[in-house]
Amino acid sequence: MLDITDLKTGVIIELDNAPYEVVRYQHAKLGRGGAIMRTTLRNLITGANVERTFRGDNEKFAPADIARGKAQYLYQNADEYTFMDSKTFDQFNIKGSILGQNTNFLVEGQEVDLIYFNGNPISIQLPLKMKFKVTQADPAVKGDTVTNPSKNAAIETGLTLKVPMFVKEGDTILVDTRDSSYIERIN
Repeated sequence: MLDITDLKTGVIIELDNAPYEVVRYQHAKLGRGGAIMRTTLRNLITGANVERTFRGDNEKFAPADIARGKAQYLYQNADEYTFMDSKTFDQFNIKGSILGQNTNFLVEGQEVDLIYFNGNPISIQLPLKMKFKVTQADPAVKGDTVTNPSKNAAIETGLTLKVPMFVKEGDTILVDTRDSSYIERIN
């Protein structure tokens, strides 16, 4: 069992017979009362975010029955993304609304971590850093170096992000999948 002090970003708990991932949390100590924990939880099955406040040290949570495995991304059909389990070769669909911003980083044939709840695939987890080819980049503007200059660039999945001025079309860059930010150029 988990206490309210164990609720940190990324922790997955079972609440109302569904798995919830802690997206955001804020711990507050009240004057005469006990501590409270304000959280934003994401339902891993529906993708919906829920604001919940937990009071006191007597609240306990069960960790969700989550298992992980490997899968390969195959293709997209409308708002459904098709994956294949790497061990059983079973194919299954996950809605884009559940995958959230992970859809910005999916390339056909890519290996991902699969998340199962009670034996059913419900979501994926991407590596924290991924390599992508720049397919389009704005031209660099000379003389604009007073601050740390950046420009827009599109990667092979269609996502547009801010990159330094020296990045050009055809370069391979490393991207942080948590916040869609540029990390470095790879040669």
